[in-house]
Amino acid sequence: MDLTLVVYGSLDEQSGGFRYDRRLVDSLRDRGHAVDVVSLPWTSYARALTHNYGSGLPSRLADADVVVEDELCHPSLVAANRRVDAPVVTVVHHLRSSEPRGRWRNAAYRAVERRYLRGVDAAVCNGETTRATVAALADLPTAVAPPAGDRFAPVDATATSAPGDGPLELCFLGNLEPRKGIHVLLDGLAQVDGDWHLTVVGGTADPGYGRRVRRRVRALDLRDRVTFVGRLPDDAVADRLAESHLLTVPSLYEGVGLVYLEAMAFGVPALATTAGGASEVVTDGENGLLVPPGDATAVADAVRRVRNDRDLLRALSEGARRRFERQPDWDDAADAVEALLREVGPA
Repeated sequence: MDLTLVVYGSLDEQSGGFRYDRRLVDSLRDRGHAVDVVSLPWTSYARALTHNYGSGLPSRLADADVVVEDELCHPSLVAANRRVDAPVVTVVHHLRSSEPRGRWRNAAYRAVERRYLRGVDAAVCNGETTRATVAALADLPTAVAPPAGDRFAPVDATATSAPGDGPLELCFLGNLEPRKGIHVLLDGLAQVDGDWHLTVVGGTADPGYGRRVRRRVRALDLRDRVTFVGRLPDDAVADRLAESHLLTVPSLYEGVGLVYLEAMAFGVPALATTAGGASEVVTDGENGLLVPPGDATAVADAVRRVRNDRDLLRALSEGARRRFERQPDWDDAADAVEALLREVGPA
């Protein structure tokens, strides 16, 4: 089958959604499908809406048996898709209108996403939570294709940092942007005494927010306890995770949260929130801890629990590794996607 994938920027970008798209493309190519990638330029939401007119985008998608689109690109495609002859399948990591923001602004995003979803033929969703949000806006065929967490080379389950009596090593892994909740994490950690250290790994998706986060570290007098290392290559990220005791990414919303699975490969439990689909990966008290989104006091209480109870931390670590080993692999995801493509594609 000849497929065209539409994304913003490049598949080489490092966020979880782009890693998902990249692995999906690799799996489909391994199965003999031709996949052409069409890159759209990053821009503001309002400017992206103008891509629908006068850009020649439909003609760039004309030769595909099926057009596959990352739903992130929906503002650029909401009207253009109606001039595309091929079936269109969207890959949904999470809906923009599911993110926390002002009611009226989200209502506008929801209206655009509803129109977009009603103009495609099917949707690939990364989890059941995402599928439910799609179903609330449009009635269309869907397939759930959960991500695997095998970003790193096979991890020896014994080669991780056993929770002993030393400092509690915390790791935040993700882009510095408000949705990832690092401001909430810092406010929570400021309430926690004892011997702990946080390493922040990730690029700065929102420079203004990144500056505010660093100012917050200074204002909370956490400079000796928080280290920003920026974006790291995969081998260095693996080393950091192997030395960590708890992944702390209290996102205000996650479709699923690929990063939690990636940490669990190292036996690192996750502190996540109940917002969105993180609970499809993180089970409170079994392989991690769940807190309400935006609740710094709950973050502090959760960190204190594992700081004070290393037996609990050890049990969570063992549960995290077991959870990772149960996760479907990319072949399973490709099976689900391929079946959906054949359902909507040419006979």
